[in-house]
Amino acid sequence: MLPTPEQVRQYIADNLPCEHLEVQGDGSHFEAIIVSAAFEGKRLIARHQLVYSALGDRMKAEIHALSMRTLTPAEYKANPNG
Repeated sequence: MLPTPEQVRQYIADNLPCEHLEVQGDGSHFEAIIVSAAFEGKRLIARHQLVYSALGDRMKAEIHALSMRTLTPAEYKANPNG
């Protein structure tokens, strides 16, 4: 059974403190906007690794692809659309 965007959102929220979290997708391909203070001082790859860690084995078993924007709260406040 393919996960819904709501389930993917919950998977991330359960394991990563987020100030803002949006997930859209079709069951195997997802796009996410993830805003977390945990991203402060981290490079893009480290931010993505935090999200992959939050998803755990689901990233291998259930989620085929995840495109994400990972932002700190200040980055999101400065430019919420891009």
